[in-house]
Amino acid sequence: MILVNTETIPGTEFEVLAIVKGSIVQTKHIGKDIISGLKTLVGGELNAYSDMLNEARAIATKRMVEEAKKLDADAVINIRYTTSNVMQTAAEILVYGTAVKYLKK
Repeated sequence: MILVNTETIPGTEFEVLAIVKGSIVQTKHIGKDIISGLKTLVGGELNAYSDMLNEARAIATKRMVEEAKKLDADAVINIRYTTSNVMQTAAEILVYGTAVKYLKK
């Protein structure tokens, strides 16, 4: 499955199938939350949160790809990611794009 954030894939013609998406709401363990809170006093990267968001993006992307595969798509174009706070210690990651099927020449 080809995944791109462009509106086209050079050298291909395709049929648009549908918008596909994947999402997850994820939080960190309370212990890591406390440690990250203390880290804000001295500054620097909050590794626990960076890891959490990277993991959440991977899961959301996998779910989007699974949805595209159900449509027998060859690729997902124009992919976008967004995030929002669901509560103070939880974030939603949403990824969406357009599932396409290559036209046979």
